[in-house]
Amino acid sequence: MGLFDQIIGAIDNPSQQGSTGQIGNILNTVQQLSNSTGTDPSTMQSALGIVGNYVRSALQEKRATEGDEAAQGLVNQFGGTTPNPQSVDSLFSPFLQQQVANTVAQRTGLNAGMIQQLLPILVPLVLNLLKSGSNSQNPQTGGNSVMSSFLDSDRDGDVDIVDAMQMANRYLGR
Repeated sequence: MGLFDQIIGAIDNPSQQGSTGQIGNILNTVQQLSNSTGTDPSTMQSALGIVGNYVRSALQEKRATEGDEAAQGLVNQFGGTTPNPQSVDSLFSPFLQQQVANTVAQRTGLNAGMIQQLLPILVPLVLNLLKSGSNSQNPQTGGNSVMSSFLDSDRDGDVDIVDAMQMANRYLGR
């Protein structure tokens, strides 16, 4: 089952945190970022997808070295729609932050300095999307189907975050 299917499942499951409001807030934030930077929304979604791939790697490493609870803890702590520089620092070393910005710049044509400034917004958005699968009663336990799907992806080169954002736009009728 794909990432978007897991997100829809989380929205439909009252024991998970996902809601149409949460997904709508993520989409609205991406749209606001596009407007404030004068960037096409699809380009901003691509940037989010590239950042998402780096988040995936960092969370996979966290899960491998410290367990599922540590990865879920980062998602719970830093997932949101407001800027949070700590979210970036918790996942990426300063060198990796620069690498992420440079990769996004190369693939999207956006300025690397601007991307560096947007990371404290983009990283929490990715984590917020993953948070949708958290248990609504006890977020630290119960398994997170959305995060599991994201971390266990088949690495087929598809940018799952971009696909999920585009499908969410259609699902919410935007």
